[in-house]
Amino acid sequence: MSSALILKDLNVSIKGSHILQGVNFDVPTGGVTALLGRNGVGKSTTLRSIVGLLPRTGSVELFGVETSQLKTHEIIRQSVGFVPEDREIFATLTVTENLKLAERDDNPDYDVVHKLFPELLARKNQRAGTLSGGQQQMVAIARALLNKNKMLLVDEPTKGLAPKLVTEVAAALEVAAANSTMLLVEQNLPLVKRVASRIVVMDQGRVVHVGVPKDLENPEFAKDMLGVSAGGH
Repeated sequence: MSSALILKDLNVSIKGSHILQGVNFDVPTGGVTALLGRNGVGKSTTLRSIVGLLPRTGSVELFGVETSQLKTHEIIRQSVGFVPEDREIFATLTVTENLKLAERDDNPDYDVVHKLFPELLARKNQRAGTLSGGQQQMVAIARALLNKNKMLLVDEPTKGLAPKLVTEVAAALEVAAANSTMLLVEQNLPLVKRVASRIVVMDQGRVVHVGVPKDLENPEFAKDMLGVSAGGH
């Protein structure tokens, strides 16, 4: 199986702290690879460094193209979608305006967005900052789904969401993963087991395990690697 993404010796230092310490892993083309680990081990930093939002050293190869020297907008144009942690939507703009800014393709796929998140159509003229947290997350995911992305980087999409919204987000991720390769950072282990075919576990800025979601069913593994029970979030 070919690799959509290959990270080699990826290092990131922020304000004197060595956050990523030689991260090495690859993401097979197609399906969902989940990037797991306790809080603060470097998962979000990894995603942000892939899209060039942080200065880094090492190699980032996307679909055979070395992108470590490219600027963020140049990386996004390589058919990459990024759903950041904490949404980072434009609060003073309407839902429609937020989505309009995300358009990259000539024919953005509003049909799939409105099918998955009909609430966004109903609230299209509402300022995004007045939406609930769950609705804002819908906007953040919808921005990535508008375009035909070969790679999706999704950072904690269910963080802080009510169970019903977690279910909606999971359905949206499955639709997105049917047409894209996805690297997903997520703490909700039942969701990871539902959508992922591969897991990469990080600890203290390094990769410590590469395997499959079935590994999470081992209580000792889940507790040692993630600090959670095998059935928990």
